[in-house]
Amino acid sequence: MTDTAQARALRTYRRRLQQRGLTRFEVLGLAADRKLIRSLAKRLAENGTGAAELRATVSRTLVAGESARGGIFAALRRSPLVGSGVEFKRDVTSGRKVDL
Repeated sequence: MTDTAQARALRTYRRRLQQRGLTRFEVLGLAADRKLIRSLAKRLAENGTGAAELRATVSRTLVAGESARGGIFAALRRSPLVGSGVEFKRDVTSGRKVDL
């Protein structure tokens, strides 16, 4: 089976990308974000100091947006009432009767 010129060109293009340390991948997103995503990918592919700063900023933003397990507990531990000796008690009741 013979290789077409298009197949050879694609193979050499991907080999050149690999030599530069780049990988081609597909991303799904909104059409309105296309220009933003492409410019972001281009800047990251340059791999300079600007790319490192951008990478760090995006990583911090995404990590801050994620909800971590135990987030409520961590927020309560940051409360100014920690260590003040305030005790919260809840009355134990037998509940209420419900007609089903």
